[in-house]
Amino acid sequence: MRKIKNIIFDLGGVLVDWNPEYVFLDVFKGDRKKMQWFFDEVCTFDWNENQDAGYPIAKATEERVQLFPEHEEWIRMFYGRWEKMLGGPIEGTVAILKSLVDNPNYRVVALTNWSAETFPIALKRFEFLHWFEGIVVSGTEKTRKPFPEIYETTLKRFSLVPEDSLFIDDNKRNIDAANALGIQTIHFENPNQLKKALQGFEIIA
Repeated sequence: MRKIKNIIFDLGGVLVDWNPEYVFLDVFKGDRKKMQWFFDEVCTFDWNENQDAGYPIAKATEERVQLFPEHEEWIRMFYGRWEKMLGGPIEGTVAILKSLVDNPNYRVVALTNWSAETFPIALKRFEFLHWFEGIVVSGTEKTRKPFPEIYETTLKRFSLVPEDSLFIDDNKRNIDAANALGIQTIHFENPNQLKKALQGFEIIA
């Protein structure tokens, strides 16, 4: 195993607690089954990821309203109340990030699936997002994880060697895509698990 010189963080689910349940559990009065139906059939994960890859939010919303006019109010809430889906920082991971950016032995960047239209909200809210050497945002690049292009863009932009780089993400699909390009990885579960995994790489004590 090559010595790690570069660390690439995912953001949502690793450093930032983002969850549409924070809006829709209240909308559906605690009915998780109904909420899950809405996420499975109307405002789906794939639909949201399309905006993460640069599709305009306003256009996506209007198209979804046309498909499901009876659910227009709920559909408009998805991005209309998007900021309330930001639960806050995942403090344990933020503490780990601070120790890494303060260590001159490592370069620390981020690679995130995030709409370019909503990312400025997060930048304004979370000071730690400004600690990175740079952040590659899928919505700006018009592609997203797990497509290889966005990993290659990240490596090229910061002149990173894949084998010298460690990618941290909570989505196994994204981890597998990074591995395929020769990037070392940690599949994030929680801050304590991340700390132990970084200790295994001899990155932190």
